[in-house]
Formats: sequence, C-alpha cells, structure tokens
Amino acid sequence: MPLQDRIALVTGGGRGIGRAIAVALARAGADVTVGFHERRSEAEAVATEVRAIGRRACVVGGDVADERTVAWLAGEAREAMGDIDVLVASAGIAPVVSLDDLDVATFDRTIAANLRSAFLLAQAVLPAMRRRRFGRLLFPPSTAAQVGGIVGPHYAASKAGLLLMHGYASRFAADGVTANAIAPALIETDMIAAVRGVSPEMLPVRRFGTAKEVANLAVAMLENGFVTGQTIQVNGGAYFT
Repeated sequence: MPLQDRIALVTGGGRGIGRAIAVALARAGADVTVGFHERRSEAEAVATEVRAIGRRACVVGGDVADERTVAWLAGEAREAMGDIDVLVASAGIAPVVSLDDLDVATFDRTIAANLRSAFLLAQAVLPAMRRRRFGRLLFPPSTAAQVGGIVGPHYAASKAGLLLMHGYASRFAADGVTANAIAPALIETDMIAAVRGVSPEMLPVRRFGTAKEVANLAVAMLENGFVTGQTIQVNGGAYFT
C-alpha cells in the first residue's frame, strides 16, 4: 500500500468530493487532516469516519485563500499529525451568476478561493516534501476549463488556472514529488443541486457521476509515483481527451 502511514491534508474535506477522497485515502492507509472553512461539524464527522477505519485524523479550519491562514493551518496540521505527504487541494466555490450579472468582485473571489488557495497550500507543504523526497500534490480543475461549463467564465478560468500543477510536476519530479489534476464534471454534489436546468441527459452516460468514482481514481493517481503532470477527466463523456 503506497500510501500506508502517509499523512494527507484534504481541504474542502467535509463534504462532496473532498469528503469522498478523505475517506478513500484512509482506506488506502493514510492518516488524514480534514480542512474546512465554515462547517466544522461536517469535517468532524469525516474525521470520525476516518478514525473508524483505523487511521488518525484531525480537523483544521480557515479560509485557504488567505496567506496567513494557510501558514497557520499548515502549522496546525503538522503539529497534530506530522509533515504532510499528500495534499489534495479540494476546497473551492462555484457562485452561479449570469454573464450579465458577473462582476469583478465575484470573479476575484472565485479566483482566490479556487486558484490562489491551491498555490498557497502547495507552497506551504512543498519544502518538507522536497526535503523528505516524497510528495503528492493533487489539484481539482474541472471539465469546465475545456468546455466552459454551467457555472460561468469566472469558474472556468479559476479551474483552468489549476494547471499550475505543470510547473510543480516539471520542477520537482526528481525530488520525489508528483503533481497531477483530476477534472470532474456533473458529479452528484451540492454544487450540482444548486444549478438549475442540469440533467443527466446532458452526458453521454446519461447519469451523474458519484464522488466515490472521483475519489477512487484520485487515490490511484496518488499511489502512483510514475504519474505526474497529468490531468485525468472524470466527466461521463462530456469532454474527450
């Protein structure tokens, strides 16, 4: 089990895809720090589930778009669990607004929550990964980066930017650090429930994906030290690579 006794930080780990990945990592043998922003009770529930599997868990909360908060969160996680081996930067937002109503404030807030946060988190954990010559970075873009998506251009742009992982993959592979991306679309989560007019019929497979399907593939990528710089689409045929 390549992830046995490794320490993972999953931001946005209290619900949806983040929750599924946190639990799947525990089943793969990892100890898990569950990151949250406002819903501590959900993160605590995930931590309880991780402990029931037999792995260690803790929760850390805060706004991962804020530089000082990220530094504090990384320190808290390190003190509670040890140096972070695996980062899954799953936290993000998807404010649904029409193009006519999209303003600079919404655009900037989305970029900060989805893209700036991933950069700050990676910068916080990379030094220890490189020093110990093992690290796994996983970023969550979306098929929206290729096709525009259903939320809006602000969301698509923030997700396209997560291909910053190419910079980490190309520079740190020799240090034992991999960086990859997993790009879901129309997964049965709260985000999909909040968007009007979305139907499984929009996909060739004629159903929504599940968070577990995304999580299983995410863990397979994190286990594989020969896979780096790759974006894997999990989208029911919405976009072909």
